[in-house]
Amino acid sequence: MTLRMYNTLTKQKEEFKPIDDGKVSMYVCGITVYDDIHMGHARHMIVFDMIVRYLRFKGYRVMHATNFTDVDDKIINRANEAGIPPLQLSATYIDRYFREAEALGVKRADRYPKASEFIDQIVEMIKSIMKAGYAYRAEDGSVYFAMDKVKDYGQLSGMKIDELMSGTRVEADESKHNPADFALWKSAKPGEISWPSPWGEGRPGWHIECSAMCRELFGDTLDIHGGGNDLIFPHHENEILQSWAVTGKKLANYWLHNGMLEVQDAKMSKSLKNFFTVRQVLEVHTKEELRFYFLNTHYRGPIGYSDAALLEAAASLKRLHNTYAALVAAKSNASGTDDAQELVEKARTDFIAQMDDDFNSRAAIAVIFDLVREINRLLAEGKLSASGVRKVLTFLEEIDQVLGILPSASNGQEDLDGVIQIMIEVRKELRKRKAYDLADMIRDKLAAVGIQLEDSAEGAKWKRV
Repeated sequence: MTLRMYNTLTKQKEEFKPIDDGKVSMYVCGITVYDDIHMGHARHMIVFDMIVRYLRFKGYRVMHATNFTDVDDKIINRANEAGIPPLQLSATYIDRYFREAEALGVKRADRYPKASEFIDQIVEMIKSIMKAGYAYRAEDGSVYFAMDKVKDYGQLSGMKIDELMSGTRVEADESKHNPADFALWKSAKPGEISWPSPWGEGRPGWHIECSAMCRELFGDTLDIHGGGNDLIFPHHENEILQSWAVTGKKLANYWLHNGMLEVQDAKMSKSLKNFFTVRQVLEVHTKEELRFYFLNTHYRGPIGYSDAALLEAAASLKRLHNTYAALVAAKSNASGTDDAQELVEKARTDFIAQMDDDFNSRAAIAVIFDLVREINRLLAEGKLSASGVRKVLTFLEEIDQVLGILPSASNGQEDLDGVIQIMIEVRKELRKRKAYDLADMIRDKLAAVGIQLEDSAEGAKWKRV
């Protein structure tokens, strides 16, 4: 099956063809770390976690980087209010980010570059942009990208340069040649955190950090660049300009953007004060419920946030969890003859087909519920065999590597492995005492639930069958 994804750059679904066969380079714009993460951040994190998981499920070797903006006006202002250095403030919230990402079941990226750690690369890239004639130094030592040099602005958004003024993070400044010019390097204000540069003490602008990080980590062009669709304009548009000015090449071949979490038709954000923190919501709902809530909508569409929507998602997920629990309980006592082979094969084919269609997790979850309805019928009628139970469980746990919605699947598996090892040790002791009937009973009981023991010179080994 062919993986296709919607490319914001071309406005259509395209077959995914990585630069290097079997490998994927992926950069996802992260957060500005000046406060706790909210549910809008959670959607973004879970969406790209799902995408990375599925790419790995498909067999790709993924190099995934997500950045932290740890130097920013908001960080500086909040740090001044708290009376602590800006990097100390951002480090505190980065630590909280990792704790809450883990609480959401979000797997760690391979790299988490921070703006403060890429100053040298940022300075070198700005020098290259200036050498190419696309930037200039202002009187105060700031460096700006010259928008009047650009002929094809708006590749992602379709926006025109004069519309840039209505975008975010655009500052009016008399030192600019053009009001739409944006800062690559900001000269330091008295008492502000800064680094040395050829243009004087200062710090990076917002857009340049991502261009510099992408080039340092992945070279001139990467496979996938991701982020929320609120970043398309102007942030990602400006990234494209900066990188092209240096390399003359595309920054990324595929651009993926998730839709926003909305409260009363407005984007959830700290600036609008309409946000709910992940910590608050996790006091009421499990991580599996939150993942299901987000993944049961296509990643590119908006989601309306409400307590009722979360409760509805939790109730739907409960039905899946109930079936999963019934299957676990039936592993040792199922007596039917239907091994569910065709049902599982069809479900697996359909699941992959839906996920291959632009990571359509909503349709993929519908496939799971179709299977669950049939399995519940077989269980109720006593038709499902022990072999069938194991096949369904194996399938559900396999695809949960992508979704992460089964009840604490990984932790439960680790606990089960520990119990099996204890049983093997007990059996070993029974054999020493020549209580072979009890030792054989343990072996047979484990075999009945799909755990096969193999005695060897090094001791008993086990595997699932």
